[in-house]
Amino acid sequence: MLTHIRLERFTAFEQLDLELNPGINVFIGANGTGKTHLLKVAYAACDITKTEMDFAEKLTRVFLPSGRVIGRLVKRQQGRAMGFAELRREASHLRALFYNDAERPSKVVVTSQSEWSGKTIESVFIPVKEMLSHGPGFRSLYTQREVHFEEIYADILDRAYRPPLRGPVGSAQKQILRDLQKAIEGTVTIKNEEFFLQNEHGDLEFTLLAEGLRKLGLLWLLVQNGTLLNGSVLFWDEPETNLNPELFPVLIDVLLQLQRLGVQVLIATHDYAILKELELQLTVGDQVRFHALYRDESAGELKCESASFPFELQHSPIDEAFTSLYDREIERSLGRGVSRGFG
Repeated sequence: MLTHIRLERFTAFEQLDLELNPGINVFIGANGTGKTHLLKVAYAACDITKTEMDFAEKLTRVFLPSGRVIGRLVKRQQGRAMGFAELRREASHLRALFYNDAERPSKVVVTSQSEWSGKTIESVFIPVKEMLSHGPGFRSLYTQREVHFEEIYADILDRAYRPPLRGPVGSAQKQILRDLQKAIEGTVTIKNEEFFLQNEHGDLEFTLLAEGLRKLGLLWLLVQNGTLLNGSVLFWDEPETNLNPELFPVLIDVLLQLQRLGVQVLIATHDYAILKELELQLTVGDQVRFHALYRDESAGELKCESASFPFELQHSPIDEAFTSLYDREIERSLGRGVSRGFG
């Protein structure tokens, strides 16, 4: 499992040293506070253990800086500067150090990659944009042409197209599949690179299926084909996007089951109901940690605070927005009452 992320002058961060939970890590914060960047840098570190790609190259493909110049990932500032990203797991660490110097924009120093890749990490990054409906032909296009897509979109299709692993399916895995199958009212099949929802009424192509159901269908595939098993890491950017709130309990239940199965989960969210569902469904033994990213008013830099429950966070824009709505509703209700009583 990933244990630490350390960043210095990396994209929006001046300095960050974050300890990760082995179970579920939930990142919240206003737009522009680096939630997706944290997920991407950690995913890049995991993925290279399977592909043997250079860490710097994977960062470039995942973040896609202009001109594919990795030096553009250094936090913007006047003058020459150096930035780095470092990941840790148990006794291993991985670091990429790079510069914003115009004379050496592509100079990178990667350390400890051979040691880091000694043990593979199965991982998957689910982006905000749903990709299964765009599957046919996308992978060959991405492989053969210079198309301006971050590699996470090609990677998620690679994971989705995998056939099931050999051998029996574990009981915990079967339960997750049953829960997801009930939610989407069917199973997912693949024909000529097209995805279909299969049930008693026939096959419904994913282009005609609601996007929220496609997301749960993707999760079903990743469990069914063995991508998400004990020791793997799931990164999911805003899982609530285009998902009916009635399905939030199912989503959270599945994430908690995956955590109990031994999957480390990192998600970024803007939704109060997601936080509340997690809080309500937690049981003894579940490992969940909430991380709030915020901009320190005095220093003007991004900071992070962590807690075991969302209500323990001092810098939660989700809670602040919900409280503001509640206060405005009370004020409006009281105002109307006065107007009717004394109009």
